[in-house]
Amino acid sequence: MRITQSLHRARQQGPERIATVFGRRRRTVAETVDRVARLSGALREAGVGNGDRVGIYALNSDRYHELLFAIPWAGAVVNPVNTRWSTAEVGYSLTDCQTSVLFVDDAFASVADELRNLVPGLHTVIFCGDGDTPPGMISYETLVRDTAPAADAERGGDDLFGIFYTGGTTGQPKGVMLSHRACLTSAMGSLVSTDILSRGGTLLHAAPMYHLADIAAWNIGNLTGSTHVMVPSFTSAGVITAIADHRVTDALLVPTMIQMLVDAPELAAADLSSVQRIMYGASPIAESVLIRARQALPNARFTQAYGMTELAPIATLLTAEDHDDPSLTRSCGRAAAHAEVRIVSVGDNELPYGDVGEIAVRGDHVMTGYWNKPDETSRALRGGWMHTGDAGYMDARGFVFVVDRIKDMVITGGENVYSVEVENAIAKHPAVAQVAVVGVPDDQWGERVHAVVVTRPGHVVDLVELQDFCRVHIAGYKLPRSLELIDALPISGAGKVLKRELRRRHVTAGEQASPESART
Repeated sequence: MRITQSLHRARQQGPERIATVFGRRRRTVAETVDRVARLSGALREAGVGNGDRVGIYALNSDRYHELLFAIPWAGAVVNPVNTRWSTAEVGYSLTDCQTSVLFVDDAFASVADELRNLVPGLHTVIFCGDGDTPPGMISYETLVRDTAPAADAERGGDDLFGIFYTGGTTGQPKGVMLSHRACLTSAMGSLVSTDILSRGGTLLHAAPMYHLADIAAWNIGNLTGSTHVMVPSFTSAGVITAIADHRVTDALLVPTMIQMLVDAPELAAADLSSVQRIMYGASPIAESVLIRARQALPNARFTQAYGMTELAPIATLLTAEDHDDPSLTRSCGRAAAHAEVRIVSVGDNELPYGDVGEIAVRGDHVMTGYWNKPDETSRALRGGWMHTGDAGYMDARGFVFVVDRIKDMVITGGENVYSVEVENAIAKHPAVAQVAVVGVPDDQWGERVHAVVVTRPGHVVDLVELQDFCRVHIAGYKLPRSLELIDALPISGAGKVLKRELRRRHVTAGEQASPESART
């Protein structure tokens, strides 16, 4: 199995089908194959050999789609760069995996010279934006025009497809090594498990294409013959326009994007009836948001995917039919066809149904390991199982329920409190738009449950009111003991709330805040 195989198949079975849409640009499968082969030839001429790493530092576009094919076509390894990182973090990741060629677009061309200085092995920078090519860079379109097509290197199987860096704000980022086999096993297993995307549909890329969640959707879309529609980055107005203009049938959205979409003022007047399937994941979704999303997109079948980069990335799926079962509201589904999932104790013994432990996963979709980090690889993959760092339990039907990241669990007065459970209770309050719950230092309790809330426009809420509201849903010891009102939660490029940033302001300052409301 190899990533480029789907492109050959598409050329054979539908060369005139529209492959990509970006702004006013539309390219057929045949055009895409030709451009990919020429880009591959250009990489070879630039000295890129089998297994060499090539970086992409760019926003979403049709060229990103081409590069995800062209780099493995040349026999090289994709290194998608996190566009939310600082230049120093980007430089570290490029240096760590010895990236020699980097593609940058208009948004990141200004830091290319700084990256050249930071990354000793970076010898070629190629401009893949729409503006004028900056000095010292090579034009992407010139390479496509002037380079002869190269033959597909046909590397696949256990050869690396990509190195995907994860983390980066608490220590050094880790490069997750994923093979062609791992990525395609995840994609094919997901397709076998449920109708996760439409056959021959139109797939919207609004989540960042550097992130494996979107690359997973891209892989599945390639297998199902999707037309790929890209917007540079997520905005609710841009997504609504793209769906309406291009009659989008499928989309991958993370919960924060779904919430912004259903809150958007443009939604009421838009025709989104074309949407048939929404895949979501990356973080828990509030029940109230999911209910509103299903009302706003009544023709859409919702599928939740749970996993992580190290799992390429899908482990479990909550199907559209499962969404109709009220008892499964907080479940992330059952093991996908390609995955084995179990719940283990600290000593790695499998736990009985209903007991909370660490979620562990095994299968051909599991990472090869962390680049240049053998000790961390051994810890994560001990016993042949990927230890996710997520706490959860499994019921007698095999449905998995994630209760928290193990590191995000709050231990207050000797009791374990799972932040997701508290967040779900707080999110039901009509004044709350978004919420994150963290543990912060407390002299009396060791840690206390601290709620960070973004209120809806025109609404107010205080700690006592919120505590009284939550008592109906959760036990008294789980109630938030302090409340912080902020204008916006810190969000990663993948749409996850950065809880470490919320905790850091308390730990760094040595703050022992009183249980009062504060606006920052």
